[in-house]
Amino acid sequence: MSFFGNILGKKQSSVGSYSDFWNWFLKNEKEFFNVVQRGENIPKGFFDKLGPKLAEIHPEIYFLAGMIDDQIAELVLTPDGVIKNIYIIEELVNAAPRIEGWKFTALKPAKNFGIKFENIELNADNLKFYPTINKDYPDEIDLTIVYDHFTEDKKQLITKGVYIFLDNYLGELQSVTLIDNMKVSGNEGISEELIPIEKLKDYLIWREKEFVEKYEGIRHNTEDDNYSGFEGNTKEEGVLLAVVNTSLLAWDKKASHPWVVIITIPFDGSNTNGMPDEETYKILDEIEDEISADLKDLEGYLNIGRETANGKREIFFACKEFRKPPKVLDAIIKKYSQTFEISYDIYKDKYWQSFRHYEQN
Repeated sequence: MSFFGNILGKKQSSVGSYSDFWNWFLKNEKEFFNVVQRGENIPKGFFDKLGPKLAEIHPEIYFLAGMIDDQIAELVLTPDGVIKNIYIIEELVNAAPRIEGWKFTALKPAKNFGIKFENIELNADNLKFYPTINKDYPDEIDLTIVYDHFTEDKKQLITKGVYIFLDNYLGELQSVTLIDNMKVSGNEGISEELIPIEKLKDYLIWREKEFVEKYEGIRHNTEDDNYSGFEGNTKEEGVLLAVVNTSLLAWDKKASHPWVVIITIPFDGSNTNGMPDEETYKILDEIEDEISADLKDLEGYLNIGRETANGKREIFFACKEFRKPPKVLDAIIKKYSQTFEISYDIYKDKYWQSFRHYEQN
């Protein structure tokens, strides 16, 4: 893949579907194929037409295009490492029709080659790694990538290059979902045994297999759980109220639900000490109930609690996987777009350290 593109700054359209997009592509595929095959003027002849149509599906769909061989063009759609957008890319590619001369790929595939980034060469000869096992967090995959030519003044640049290398070497899905923590260093002062970077794939496959076998099928029924209320003051001298499932926070199988989702719903609390008024409070509860109805505990989605302060309601979930929650929440955002500017983050936190301040000794 030698060409990369995206259209930024487009508003997400309220219309458009996967089938609409592919019907449009089908009508233009011969023209697009010829542009990619010639390798000339691809941005104007292909990307400038493709980008706006993809933006009608989602504004943050990126794409790569190139020739696999003389007869087959490949279009790779990618969220560029954004976890919450992976499901959209996968669904869109799964909906693609069979078109002779084209291959459609969801997420950047693994490529066994080094990269040159800002005059820094990263390859199998100059990269190694070693894992760190923390007895308190034994399931976390914590890696140090060692670069032979590391210098402190170029640490930020080298680290960025290593992320790009891993994206290529492991493939996008594995790169963004399997590694919990990673840092980059030189080889000075390191006493750990350094492992060739070529063995990283096998190491990650082994650790993931071990993790799945350990936690597969584990669920938690929250029906009889205990909840605690917390009250405090914010730095802005407002009120902070929280309700948290303390039974979940004491659970010894947290890592079985490693994906944390934090949903943020801002509201006008300027005249109510940062709290919602009665009507807003009711709507906020309705939204949380809607989310919980789709993200059920026995299906692997645990509502840990909520916090309200400074004109903002935050709702916390821990999930077994990362695909369904964004799809549910994107629908909620669309439904309530005229009332609230709802947003959310999803990230890996196997031991729920994000909620450590709520745990009771």
